[in-house]
Amino acid sequence: MKNQNNIRPAGSSRSRNRSAAALSVSFCMAAAALAALPAGAQLARKPSYYQQQNQPQPEGPAAQLVPRPAVPSSLPALRSQADFDQLARVYDAGTPMQLAHVLFVVDRQAKPPRMYYIDTPRYQLHVRFLRDTRLAPNTIKREIDRNYLVPDRRFLFGTLSWQQNIGSFTYEFWEGDKLTAPLLRQAEQQVRASFFGPVKFKTNSTLHERVAKEAGIDYVSQEALIREQPFLPMNLGTATGRVRIVEDDAGVDALLPDDIAVLRQVPIGLPPVAAVLTERPSTALSHVNLLAKGWGIPNAYVRDAATVLKEHAGQWVALKVASSGYQVRRLTPDEIAALPPRAVRTAAAGAVPGSARAIRPDLRENRLLPLASLRARNSAQCGVKAANLGAMQAARIPGTSVPDGFCIPFAHYDRFMRANGLAERIARMQQQPGFASDPKVRQKALAQLREEIVQWPVDAATAAGWRAAWQQQLGGGGVFVRSSSNSEDLPGFSGAGLYTTVPNVKTGDALETAVKKVWASVFNPEAWEARSAAGFGAESVLMGVFVQTAIDSANAGVMITRDPFDAGHPHITYISAKRGIGIRVVEGRRVAEQVMYSSWSKAIQVLSRSAEDTALQLDKDGGVKEVPVEAGRNVLTDDLVVRLANVGAAVKRTFNGVDQDIEWATVGDRIVLLQARPYVERRR
Repeated sequence: MKNQNNIRPAGSSRSRNRSAAALSVSFCMAAAALAALPAGAQLARKPSYYQQQNQPQPEGPAAQLVPRPAVPSSLPALRSQADFDQLARVYDAGTPMQLAHVLFVVDRQAKPPRMYYIDTPRYQLHVRFLRDTRLAPNTIKREIDRNYLVPDRRFLFGTLSWQQNIGSFTYEFWEGDKLTAPLLRQAEQQVRASFFGPVKFKTNSTLHERVAKEAGIDYVSQEALIREQPFLPMNLGTATGRVRIVEDDAGVDALLPDDIAVLRQVPIGLPPVAAVLTERPSTALSHVNLLAKGWGIPNAYVRDAATVLKEHAGQWVALKVASSGYQVRRLTPDEIAALPPRAVRTAAAGAVPGSARAIRPDLRENRLLPLASLRARNSAQCGVKAANLGAMQAARIPGTSVPDGFCIPFAHYDRFMRANGLAERIARMQQQPGFASDPKVRQKALAQLREEIVQWPVDAATAAGWRAAWQQQLGGGGVFVRSSSNSEDLPGFSGAGLYTTVPNVKTGDALETAVKKVWASVFNPEAWEARSAAGFGAESVLMGVFVQTAIDSANAGVMITRDPFDAGHPHITYISAKRGIGIRVVEGRRVAEQVMYSSWSKAIQVLSRSAEDTALQLDKDGGVKEVPVEAGRNVLTDDLVVRLANVGAAVKRTFNGVDQDIEWATVGDRIVLLQARPYVERRR
């Protein structure tokens, strides 16, 4: 790979024009010695000093596996590519995530200030260089920390890297570094004066972006680097299956559990499959990715995936998705013959049949339960979603609210379905020729059943009770009619995106129809397939409904109370957001604004900004409408990110320290909590 000045780092001989066929065979995995490094590089993040100091460093014979020629401990300047190469450490060598980099130290106390480019393979950390070279031999941790946190520091600790995806060198600082404009100007002057080629400042936090603008220094953001990545792992793992290139929604509907789905578009829903590769980036909280994590299947963005994998279409392959790349290997005829079909289908779903359990419903409760009365114990009557909303309201988290609502318990669903002979209808449906083996037959039968359910009449007294609660408790205003089944928001099965929500219902008749639509969504094809793969019997699933006051939010989104890309970062909160109400945030068809906040470094890192020019808002006549918004305006301010992270931590404490997947919105200055469920992730 070359930039305009023909500068090439060590090990970067791959060409941008490398053939798609060659790429499809294998993106080589990182060497074993690098495999244990933090996965931060997958987000264009070099592991920080604080992360590195807790990583075991190779010692003794392990450190000598690859002999290195004698090199100086540091150089005052890098005057050639050879200088860079001899001091560089390379993460994920030979992969799309390859990062060749050299640590540097600026001693601001020296007269004039002095630059040290460090032999980075020898000195894993800046502080080791300072101590081992006697530049600062007895410096204690508190003094080291000053060099990240205060303006009058002695040292600037940075890293200079070759960014292969943009063909450019960059220099950067730890995301928690409290840079100032004068410090950055000095760093810029020192780097440019001592380096042989063009170099740009790379920002690692929103603070760094503000400082760069104040200092008048051009920069490249982490967001810009992520956009150029040809590969982004969303869920790591291995799978065996048949490659299916999917052009549209019809192709999605035809997928089988042993398919490796190569998606040209990111669909809203997905039946259980063996693995997912997408041509378009999505967010960590898109429905497709949450399903992949729940099933424990590999999932990754691969640029031009359909072209890259075209030669494997219809063929059985073994797929491995790792933090540094992916591998595809065609199975031999003997391997294919040895595959047990049922076991393959079961493994593809990431669950052993019978291992998932729906909540055992309590059908004795027939009352409509208001939000204020709901607690965890009410999961058996109303489902976890409704019960968790009640628990969050009771927690009285400062600066938050939960829109009022009431639960229509499982007993209403059970009575309605029994009155209309649902069990017998399901039995007849399952006996139809091809129902068990042909997804298209199943989809047609399930669609017919859903249509019938919506047409069945509700007992007059029951419907009147719903209307009365809507009028008396919620004032007869617009409501969202939401699913709260006994087979979603569970510790081992999220059920994200499987069931129907009817937005902004504004009349009594529409309320009755909306409840039946939510009930009927038990038989959505994606719900049927996901439950079957996870071991839920159709007869064990009941649907509760939560009728909740509609809010016309300015912004909405989802957050996870840990790093979804690396489980080793519990101090991270990941936030995904869009303007307007939150229906589109988890669809995944357009990348939402994504940021990560560290309660440790206090840094905000931007993964993507929303570029949408429309948003969804409530329609005065019911439902939602699309409205234009100012394109390019950030959805999340730094203040809102910090407030959301603090709210997320409080919600996590409310649910006994279990990491949560939280839906939120903003109305004025208030954060509105709309859902919390356990964050589910499996890897195989």
